Amino acid sequence: MKKIYSLFAFISLFMLSGCGIYNFTGTGKIDAKTFQVNFFQNNADLVEPGIDLKFTRELQDLLINQTNLNLVSSGGDLTYEGEIVDYRISPMTATADQQASQNRIKIRVNVRFMNRNKEADDFEKPFEFYYDYPAQTQLQGAVLTTALDEIFERITQDIFNESLAKW
Repeated sequence: MKKIYSLFAFISLFMLSGCGIYNFTGTGKIDAKTFQVNFFQNNADLVEPGIDLKFTRELQDLLINQTNLNLVSSGGDLTYEGEIVDYRISPMTATADQQASQNRIKIRVNVRFMNRNKEADDFEKPFEFYYDYPAQTQLQGAVLTTALDEIFERITQDIFNESLAKW
């Protein structure tokens, strides 16, 4: 009986390893070994200091953690570049006395992706996401950090899905 389980486990592993186009990150088969993420300049009308560097690093970290590609400073097989084009804070809901009860921060990033090995995958498009917070709360410190973390996590994952996730 133990031999049957061992044989079943061996066959299962063999079959899974034979499927070269799938992996657990969802990237499919990537015909690249390196990537580069150029600095995403903050060109928004309203400038929050440091978000350009934070976003650039978040995108680099996501690609390092979810792929087996190597980060290079130039000449990458895959190149990500672009700019932060919108950083906006606006009231969302009002109370009975016409006061804002909730605000929304929204960030839009324009991304250019180039795949040196497969130019058909190249694109340029905007990605955006938002975070709602109580109007009586100042957007600074821990609130700002939480908002940026949530927004950048969503935007970088969307960029990853658009450029590498080939389901």
